[in-house]
Amino acid sequence: MNQTPTEMEKTSAAEQNVPAVPEKPKKKKKLKEFRRVKTVPPMQVVIPYIMVDRVGSQNFITDTVEIEKLEKYMKEKQAQGMSNISMMHIMIAAYVRLVSQRPQLNRFIRGQRIWTRRNVEISLTIKKEMLLESPDTVVKITVPPDATLKDVYEALNEKIVSYRENPGGDFDKTAKVLTYLPGLLFKFVVASLRFLDYFGLMPKFIAKVSPFHCSYFITSMGSLGIPPIYHHLYDFGTCPVFFAFGAKRRAYEPDSEGNIRKKQYMDFTFVLDERICDGYYYASSLRMLKQIIRNPAQLDNPPEKVVEDID
Repeated sequence: MNQTPTEMEKTSAAEQNVPAVPEKPKKKKKLKEFRRVKTVPPMQVVIPYIMVDRVGSQNFITDTVEIEKLEKYMKEKQAQGMSNISMMHIMIAAYVRLVSQRPQLNRFIRGQRIWTRRNVEISLTIKKEMLLESPDTVVKITVPPDATLKDVYEALNEKIVSYRENPGGDFDKTAKVLTYLPGLLFKFVVASLRFLDYFGLMPKFIAKVSPFHCSYFITSMGSLGIPPIYHHLYDFGTCPVFFAFGAKRRAYEPDSEGNIRKKQYMDFTFVLDERICDGYYYASSLRMLKQIIRNPAQLDNPPEKVVEDID
């Protein structure tokens, strides 16, 4: 029986056990760092056009939380090898854990639209030394929402050690270049960056080092021995939350049996962009944050589930 050339070639290849050419693996689609949230209620669509800037959309809140378990937890971590663990490490990890369950906190307003992030970006100010003359700078770390305390501890320590050993981080270098510009040109450059940022066209290398482009800014007043301040938000960038916590304080209170007992508390403040989510969501998030701080051992492991923001 006659065979077509194609059939003969197939037969010959099969007889010779010629291996089939493997298919090229499909490239994994790279996840975008940001995406627009489109299915928000009409009120949240309208509000950014009425309240057009971040400073004009600020809400302020203060609260306090008992930290007896937190103090014990820190001592346990120090004994386990985290020798320089501080309240800052735990507060960052606690907020990251909060974002994993309350993803709307990781939103921001850009171009009068609501966007959400995939990772959690944290900005904070550090000094090389705790001296009046010591310069300070802003560093930024990025962690996934399922990060543990260990992940945060390592990421932050690496960034801080790197800066203190070699002062002049990426932000300082970028800012220094801009300071050489004449004042009028400097103003024009910043205005141009604002324009590009509005349309999501900000150069990536600038957004990467900019402390104003982050999930939240955090500052500790505890190291200064003062209560937490209400720190304003910035109209430049994308930061929707400023979180400040103060020095630990003691209080003597009666227990259920009428005995006076010493308790330790920490006060904290939030300045929030009210346009990214509603008041009920913020209130629920605040209660959850306090629950995490009261039971910090949960930060040793990733969350059971990371809640995704809506489409």
